[in-house]
Amino acid sequence: MSRIMDMQEKYIRENEAAAPQKWKVSPYGQIRHLSAGSTTSEETEEGHRPIKPNDEIVFRVYCADHTYTTLKTPINATAEYIKRNAAEKLSLKDDLILVEVKSSGERISFKDSEVSVPTGLSINGRIFISPADHLDALTPLAEQEGPTEGTGALLETLSSHDIAYHMSLYDWYLFSCIHEYELIYQVFGRHQFRKIMSNLDVFQRRFNEVQFWVVTEMCLATSLSRRVQLLRKFIKIAAHCREYQNLNAFFAIVMGLSNVAVSRLSQTWERLPGKLKRTFAEFETLIDPSRNHRRYRLAVSKITPPLVPFMPLLLKDMTFCHEGNKTYIDGLVNFEKMHMIGQTLRSLRHSRNQRMTLEPPPPSKVQQDVREYIRTLKVIDNQRRLTQLSHALEPRRP
Repeated sequence: MSRIMDMQEKYIRENEAAAPQKWKVSPYGQIRHLSAGSTTSEETEEGHRPIKPNDEIVFRVYCADHTYTTLKTPINATAEYIKRNAAEKLSLKDDLILVEVKSSGERISFKDSEVSVPTGLSINGRIFISPADHLDALTPLAEQEGPTEGTGALLETLSSHDIAYHMSLYDWYLFSCIHEYELIYQVFGRHQFRKIMSNLDVFQRRFNEVQFWVVTEMCLATSLSRRVQLLRKFIKIAAHCREYQNLNAFFAIVMGLSNVAVSRLSQTWERLPGKLKRTFAEFETLIDPSRNHRRYRLAVSKITPPLVPFMPLLLKDMTFCHEGNKTYIDGLVNFEKMHMIGQTLRSLRHSRNQRMTLEPPPPSKVQQDVREYIRTLKVIDNQRRLTQLSHALEPRRP
């Protein structure tokens, strides 16, 4: 127990001692690092930094009429602090509430004590401020609907191997920034700790982003031949991600192709070569959740680190352990429960006990384009709209 307390004190000291960095919520929702004295994003593989509580972040807060104010607050600022500053800049005085409005129109109110609000938004979510009795007036911005045209033409010119390389490198750095305590805060309830979980939030957002990127591109490809080419491309990217041991992206891509808006495109799947059909069937077997993801767990047990694991399963394991066991028994700490949670954290630590070093492709302007592309994905995350687009492409057969 004393060792755990020492680790926590060291973690707190490191956070407090680190020089504050600046971040920005990009127009597409990604959290981008800002170089010193600049308003432009700058991220390098060697210099990717974890988000710290005393860092600052620039983001927008919207009103019902879609006007907005731009704020710069500490990452660990509470929702109440953000609400108070936004109200002052917007000259609002009523009984106000801070809300996330998703692209689907769903509204989620923030508790005043919540922290790291801007980094915890859904893919196309935006922060709104509104009188408590006017929440029904809040509607999504036009930009929250996502793109209206796909990038299939560009994707066809890019190498599947290059995309998987830059994707794996980026995912590794996001994964490396997560502190183990963030998983504990997530599972036990962030409201109990009032500590930031921004690095974990960004990594989880990335998984959803990649998954919906696959669905978005497939549903925005109006040509059958292009959809077939994209389907081939995504299966090959997933295969390369698996080779790079980026299992988080591998799962995201395969789950994206398994989304009902894509899986129902029978005309597209019929034109897929038999070899790739068998490859995808193998991928589906690997992500099969039956018997508590037995096939995936067996595969991971045979992999030598470093790897980027399937994060949702790690969180599921910890949540199951937490909710299925009491923290205290007869007033004493349940050390058996702590041991089980510790095992999951050790598997996380084991995954990154070595630095990931991938052999880079030859340097060129194309590599810079690929790198920028995979870090600024534009996606539709409204399942209803994706399903509508899918039915427009291939109407249900009579």
